[in-house]
Amino acid sequence: MRLLHTMLRTGDLDRAVDFYTHVLGMKLLRRTDYPEGKFTLAFVGYGDESDHTVIELTYNWGTDNYDLGDGFGHIAIEVDDVYATCEQIKRLGGKVVREAGPMKHGTTIIAFVADPDGYKIELIGKKH
Repeated sequence: MRLLHTMLRTGDLDRAVDFYTHVLGMKLLRRTDYPEGKFTLAFVGYGDESDHTVIELTYNWGTDNYDLGDGFGHIAIEVDDVYATCEQIKRLGGKVVREAGPMKHGTTIIAFVADPDGYKIELIGKKH
């Protein structure tokens, strides 16, 4: 397993990308619009996603601000098999809050678990 990214919601994606790239010196690695879901994702980081942890900036169209408590989204972890990992987590007493399956508006296999405090952790299937 390895840590993939941390997701943060933003009310102004261009402003956020500018901050992370120009102020913090990260690179814009990719940016994708999801018209059916009405959101845009931008990934920024100091190196390629294949071997670095990055930040996912999420802009939900039409939302220009968030309360600070709503700004944090989730931590993501890459796993070899999302389905098997969910079963293992449940066997160990963990809470799966979104069962393994394709992501909404996409095909990547994901699941979500919650830690004891309720923070969400996304499990993402390793691309082979």
